[in-house]
Amino acid sequence: MRRWRTLLATLAAAATAATMGVLAAPGAAQADANVVGGTRATQGEFPFMVRLSMGCGGALYSPNLVLTAAHCVSGTGTNTSITATLGVVDLNSSSKITRKSNYVYRAPGYNGNGKDWALIRLASPVTGLATLPIASTTAYDSGTFTISGWGAATEGGSQQRYLLKATVPFVSDTTCNSSSMYNGEIIASNEICAGYTAGGVDTCQGDSGGPMFRRDSANAWIQVGIVSWGDGCARPNKPGVYTQVSYFASTIASAAASLGG
Repeated sequence: MRRWRTLLATLAAAATAATMGVLAAPGAAQADANVVGGTRATQGEFPFMVRLSMGCGGALYSPNLVLTAAHCVSGTGTNTSITATLGVVDLNSSSKITRKSNYVYRAPGYNGNGKDWALIRLASPVTGLATLPIASTTAYDSGTFTISGWGAATEGGSQQRYLLKATVPFVSDTTCNSSSMYNGEIIASNEICAGYTAGGVDTCQGDSGGPMFRRDSANAWIQVGIVSWGDGCARPNKPGVYTQVSYFASTIASAAASLGG
């Protein structure tokens, strides 16, 4: 069973709690994600970051679409239950932007093993915020990446009020699939690992669906991963596992076009 980095919204108050930064930690069966070992992001530093009311993160793909993880949503179809919070690092800020969802598109064939991406269409576009382009080739699928989110700052901890950020290095598929790490669990064709052998820095509960990104050749941000799963948070020899966006880029673009984004 994959250890998703999301919080299950089992309480009616989950959406409200998310905006207050006080979501309860999940049970022991869900060892999930907030940025561990991070520092506070500054206002406007990552304008594309999105907080979702079910306890996940996301990135603004277009003015009316949020790219997140498939395991954060229940399936494809009309969905007006999700609230997206944008434009702030402080979830309690009076200047936050909120939008309701009206439709969710989950990766075709998703069954909990890979293909961990989804698009959430917002009821109305968001203007004035930068979107985050996705990598369409493997050119940026290595190096040092930035992670960011409102998830827990310690394994099993609470959600954060303020957006945190950190950097993590690429871990090769061979290394990540070694017996000392994930022992063959990584789907090499469409997942990326990132983190430190010694641990200490990682995504954690509540960061699922958020972006992993880096600078491209023009020094602009580009998304290379989606927070997916991992064994606990920031443990030694257990790097974070991310959906490899470049592998799905054409499928995501086609889906986005079909949703009007």
